Amino acid sequence: MLTWAVVFLIVAVIAGILGLSGVAGAATNIAWILFVVFIILFIVSLIRGRGTSPPA
Repeated sequence: MLTWAVVFLIVAVIAGILGLSGVAGAATNIAWILFVVFIILFIVSLIRGRGTSPPA
């Protein structure tokens, strides 16, 4: 998911350089949403993974 966030961020930067403000804004919003979801899932996995022990 972090990969998709980076891809949309790169698309937003390229679109911003080319002057495509609508595409840049949409790609920036998508990248931001994916990044926030990634961070939330990462924190949840850290919390859940810490309390369990690996199977023997």
